Amino acid sequence: MPYHLLKKSLLLLLTLTAFSVYSQDLKLHYKQPAVEWTEALPIGNGTLGAMVFGRVDSELIQLNEATLWSGGPVQQNVNPDAFNNLALIREALTNEDFEKANILTKNMQGPYSESFMPLGDLILKQDFGGQKTATYNRSLDLQTGVTTTNFSINGVNYKREIFASAPAQCIVIKLSADQLKKLSLTIDASSLLRNEKAIQNQSVVLKGKAPSHADPNYIDYNKDPIVYEDLSGCRGMRFELIIKPVVKDGEIIADGNKLVIKNASEILLFVSAATSFNGFDKCPDSEGKDEHQFAEAPIKKATAKKYDSLLKEHIEDFQNFFNRVSFKLNEKESNKSDLPTDIRLEKYAKGEKDAGLEALFFQFGRYLLISSSRTHNAPANLQGIWNNKLRAPWSSNYTTNINLQMNYWPVESASLSELFFPLDEFIKNVSVTGAETAKSYYHANGWVLHHNSDIWAMTNPVGDFGKGDPMWANWYMGANWLSRHLWEHYEYTGDKEYLKKVYPIIKGAAEFSLDWLQKDKSGYLVTMPSTSPENIFYYEGKKKGTVTTASTMDIGIIKDLFENTAEASKILNRDSDFREKVNKAATELIPFQIGKKGQLLEWYKDFEEEDPHHRHTSHLYALHPANLISPLKTPELAAAAKKTLELRGDDGTGWSLAWKVNMWARLLDGNHAYQLFKNQLRLTKENNTEYSRHGGCYPNLFDAHPPFQIDGNFAGTAGVIEMLMQSQNKEIHLLPALPDSWTDGEIKGITAKGNFKVDIKWNAGKMTQAKIISQIGGKCSIRSAEPFMVEKLNVKSEKSTIGYTAVFDTKKGASYTIVPLQ
Repeated sequence: MPYHLLKKSLLLLLTLTAFSVYSQDLKLHYKQPAVEWTEALPIGNGTLGAMVFGRVDSELIQLNEATLWSGGPVQQNVNPDAFNNLALIREALTNEDFEKANILTKNMQGPYSESFMPLGDLILKQDFGGQKTATYNRSLDLQTGVTTTNFSINGVNYKREIFASAPAQCIVIKLSADQLKKLSLTIDASSLLRNEKAIQNQSVVLKGKAPSHADPNYIDYNKDPIVYEDLSGCRGMRFELIIKPVVKDGEIIADGNKLVIKNASEILLFVSAATSFNGFDKCPDSEGKDEHQFAEAPIKKATAKKYDSLLKEHIEDFQNFFNRVSFKLNEKESNKSDLPTDIRLEKYAKGEKDAGLEALFFQFGRYLLISSSRTHNAPANLQGIWNNKLRAPWSSNYTTNINLQMNYWPVESASLSELFFPLDEFIKNVSVTGAETAKSYYHANGWVLHHNSDIWAMTNPVGDFGKGDPMWANWYMGANWLSRHLWEHYEYTGDKEYLKKVYPIIKGAAEFSLDWLQKDKSGYLVTMPSTSPENIFYYEGKKKGTVTTASTMDIGIIKDLFENTAEASKILNRDSDFREKVNKAATELIPFQIGKKGQLLEWYKDFEEEDPHHRHTSHLYALHPANLISPLKTPELAAAAKKTLELRGDDGTGWSLAWKVNMWARLLDGNHAYQLFKNQLRLTKENNTEYSRHGGCYPNLFDAHPPFQIDGNFAGTAGVIEMLMQSQNKEIHLLPALPDSWTDGEIKGITAKGNFKVDIKWNAGKMTQAKIISQIGGKCSIRSAEPFMVEKLNVKSEKSTIGYTAVFDTKKGASYTIVPLQ
């Protein structure tokens, strides 16, 4: 559904819940400025992002722009010899010659993806004559998206308020003091990218150009990892940053390429930026946008408005999203919100209970998604929109074997459905380039996407033409997995017009899979070559292998895709022949297998793993995010999945912990899910402390792989919802995995498939009331651990396999109260 129509359709949702969302204490706050980047506070309007350090004498505000990437449009047929290796690889795998298969698979690689680039730094230098601060506090209010720094020096109280406004499309900074004419500062800007800086129209203007190519940070064999020269003429976008001050009292003086403000009573700074990016398939130079026009226009509009008006518009826009969901836990527990966030994390790490911190972390994930997913063709990347490095970790790209998808796990259930549109557009882009890759690499129909992508919708296998390891470079299921997101958007919204538009993309992924599948010696359909990201197995003793046949992840993803494709075809009443084809193929896929330890096998044989505690749990895709394995439908396979998780262990990187939260919740084990969730909140630091050697979260609540990866934040938010409400199996399961530690609580405004709004309240570990609001009408099925009834309809639940269930018809816009039976 187009963004504006979807927004309109959800106004009813906002209206129905506007008066039911209670006030929450949702602030991150600290008693000292940030020293490390992962202590700074993030703001964003989806396009412009900033990390605010809160320094007193020399404030640092690190800036990003969502479309600022290295490179340019992808080339076609980047490895003309790739297809010649495919039959040879399949022959080697048929003979179980894994070493030969691995070598040949390297011949089917292409270039690395491009990288997300840092925009620059805004530096505000204030001279206080050597005076020391008497008081200090900095904070980020998740409910308003405003970060504030307060400090007092020599009897003067200073305040800085900063927010990134989506309506104004710029960052607004207000500096004030409680005494007149006490504000004097120097405004400067810098960038790690090639740039020129000047003063124009009493503004600091920084213009530059992104590299034509940037090697990933883990590549060290090239003399020049950052390349600006461009032989093609279509690589390296332009960008422009503008910082415009408006002052009350005082004067503005140009000092070279800096601005000096003296003796002002109030200072407003307006920060805007734009790039020449004009689409994944457009040359950013000759076909690029006018970055100056797009950077200057917001400044002109914003400076014509009063600060109070800008702030009001920003908060109204932001809260239109944020206030839809509220969450409170264990309110009888002592409130620790007055403690600085870093101190709360330290105490939590030592075992102190803090349900308020857990609720804060949940809402922080929603805050980050609102702040980073509002730009056309640029979904939230590996770091959202926040990156300060020229060579960001893993290029801060779109890693499609889990991480990009993870970013959008809460977008529907956490009632932020409109914010799906950047990923929706990106999927459409990669379906275009992926069709060419499918044809040139594999002579196959449909479209394919491998392990990495970027803003240019790159779809080829990465690895730099044989230098990369196939265990991550050669993975073929990205298109299939992303198609699940298109399908889920329909499941949550019920929008058939949207489904009509994306069905050809879903079908295209299925078409590639049909061509990709091969018959094995037993007559099963299998994938070959196949990998299980990013794991290694032992064979014939201690020989190491990565390329094999029919990884469980492959089979789970394809089976899931085939089911969803067939269901979409049935709903739309089209393509009956193709539906029959995928249904038949689904029955011929090699089945899931259980190993000698009782675990779900990761590969087609019971290979020993090199790393039994590997961070990826790829073979459990069928459990989550798919629904092929569940305690309700497939108890034997669910038990095998549980054994797999037990063998993997409860440690891991930040994002890995988050995935396990969701998986344990799907297994209806709330206590185990909660243990992993607690591990996500393990304090992690970058400055060689006892907290620097594990995954968890940084002092600013950013997810720590380490380093920072935002997917753990998003998946953690989704995991909380999975513990409290699931909408699989065409039903709404209330409190399916409630942890014992969350004795009392209430969550309001989350969304279930079928476009139902859900509120749940519980006490002493049992539901006391739930409310279901039907947005589009239709049949509703409810499951709960305890017997219940639907008031007004007088529908009582019946005993079922797990808990109690009831089914009833709903009307559009109607509300239904669920109460336990005594």
